[in-house]
Amino acid sequence: MFVMQKYAVDGERGTGHGGATPVHTLFDAEVAEELDSRRLSRVAAGLLGALSVRNFFTERECRAIVASLAEDRMGQYDAAVVGMRIKKLGPAVFDFYNNGSVADAYWEQAAEATRQRARLLAGQDPFQAALDRLAKAWHGGAAVATAGGRPLFAGMIREMGEGAGLHFDEVEREFPDGLDETPLCQLAFNCYLSVPESGGEVTVFRRRWRPGDEDHRDGYWYRPHLVADEPRVTVAPRCGDAVFFDPRNYHRVGANEGGGRRVTLSFFIGVSAHGNLLLWS
Repeated sequence: MFVMQKYAVDGERGTGHGGATPVHTLFDAEVAEELDSRRLSRVAAGLLGALSVRNFFTERECRAIVASLAEDRMGQYDAAVVGMRIKKLGPAVFDFYNNGSVADAYWEQAAEATRQRARLLAGQDPFQAALDRLAKAWHGGAAVATAGGRPLFAGMIREMGEGAGLHFDEVEREFPDGLDETPLCQLAFNCYLSVPESGGEVTVFRRRWRPGDEDHRDGYWYRPHLVADEPRVTVAPRCGDAVFFDPRNYHRVGANEGGGRRVTLSFFIGVSAHGNLLLWS
């Protein structure tokens, strides 16, 4: 399920003979049967490359959500910009950020997407179920992030069949000073509601954006050689599992292989200075 690449450190473990102190990569992938604040804290602190929580949603819940999802009501990212087809239900706030404020169209789309999603889980909202489970697991509770005092949209449902190129997500670069509370760190949450026969894996690299990286753009994405020698973890999708990682690290998604759909409930999580979780898409 997981593939990890580690890099040896020169020198022996610390000894009385002056051996070098070991430096640990600390970029493993971990699997948990249930979510708890200790493991989530390790991802937030950069001590884990990815955390996969088994059966965050049951297979029955996943089937119910996907069966209720009307494909013809889903929008999509601009294929002319991203170079591939990615369907979605719900807006991403950074797409509507302009001159220090959020465009009115964002709030309209957010309200409509929330209305469509509200009854997908046997008459209930799957995002609310996810929020409740996160709040229960995290010692400081969880709530939707706000901008200008207004709750943002959180809980996008996405379908990726062709994958996604190398990129990073960082709210303070894409939406500077946009959130009412600046998060101390940022996590990505993806719960797999449907998975393909194979493919669709996410690979996360232990590498953050640097200004010089802009010379290595490949359209919307970045060129793979930027992360060729970096430690990485790869997580294959499994129905019902929730995967957490730091999206400020470069990451990419593999294309589906064989039959099946790769559908996720996705949002970002920030940890505030007060210790609570802030959620947005």
